[in-house]
Amino acid sequence: MPTLKVTVGERDHLDQRTRRRIKAAQEGEDLDDAQPMLNFGSYAELSRLLSPKNLELLEAISKHNPESIREAAELVNRDYKQVHRNLSELEDIGVIEFEGGGSGQAKKPKLVYNGLEIDIPFTGPNGSVGAAAP
Repeated sequence: MPTLKVTVGERDHLDQRTRRRIKAAQEGEDLDDAQPMLNFGSYAELSRLLSPKNLELLEAISKHNPESIREAAELVNRDYKQVHRNLSELEDIGVIEFEGGGSGQAKKPKLVYNGLEIDIPFTGPNGSVGAAAP
């Protein structure tokens, strides 16, 4: 499993990076080091992912490999509905995925990445604060 790089900052900077990588790929350069990235436009958006409750859930999934959302809720001693909402948010941003869930089968939360690498620039390429809201 790869590590997900999480950034906060300007989309323009990331778009420039993406264009450079596309050009390098077109020119035949090896991009095996390509790391999946998730960008947030502000610290507030990032804080949803890094909330203590979400981090606790991710750690519990990593350590205990729960067979269902209900089992994950029991592992963190929280209400099923809250855990379901948190896991759905994590699924929406691509940090976890669910297996099963059809024909009365429990939805099993699975990690998509083996960790998160956080990159928080305090200033952008033009000197602006990287976490400034658009």
